[in-house]
Amino acid sequence: MKQIIAMHGWCGDSSTWNIWREEFKTCGWQWQNGERGYGKRVPKNPNWLRASNPKGKERRTIIAHSLGPHLLKSSTLEMATDIILLCSFSKFIPRGPSSLVLKNALIGMQKHIGTNNEMRMLEAFLTKASKPISLINLPSGPLNNGISIKGRAKLKEDLELLQNIKTLPTGFPSKARVLVVQGMQDEIVVPETRAILLADLQKHLSTPPSQLKLPASGHVLTDPELIGLVLKWLEPHK
Repeated sequence: MKQIIAMHGWCGDSSTWNIWREEFKTCGWQWQNGERGYGKRVPKNPNWLRASNPKGKERRTIIAHSLGPHLLKSSTLEMATDIILLCSFSKFIPRGPSSLVLKNALIGMQKHIGTNNEMRMLEAFLTKASKPISLINLPSGPLNNGISIKGRAKLKEDLELLQNIKTLPTGFPSKARVLVVQGMQDEIVVPETRAILLADLQKHLSTPPSQLKLPASGHVLTDPELIGLVLKWLEPHK
């Protein structure tokens, strides 16, 4: 049985995976979305499905963007056989010159949530995340469809989480195959943070992670070839 659990990042929602889900389903993968519930979608933190044939080979794959891996349950992570990290991180705020700038930015974003400046702040964040493409070319999400009251609380909570993340998420399996996908024009996850993730994975994993660097991509990965590249990494002999 081949399963996918996909988790979006901060200020996103599960609609980001619509095209991914259809592509993977045609290749025989069972797909489930995680949903944080920033907008009007029902929150969901899925569990792995029980295999119909317990003796068959199990593939339990996580695909997570940005903060996504840190939003999943440790029990979900523990059972993963394969993990694809899209513009993600172990520790968001690195040491060094960028540390104070990033921390102050997160604190400032927290203060704007629930105020008259909320929409302006979220638009500024998504504009930066979407570079080098235009914000208008991004799929619709919570910003377009409305942030819920509970969603605002989660946005604040997760900004606090970003400030305090120090390591790989609890439950991250040491024996999983891992693919790290990085947009080289990412303005959200700074180069120092990308380097920390790779170093942490090298120490944690029994097999070094694979890497895929996308020169023309930013934080929101819109490369039309990416889904095919991920599928090829998962099933290289097909």
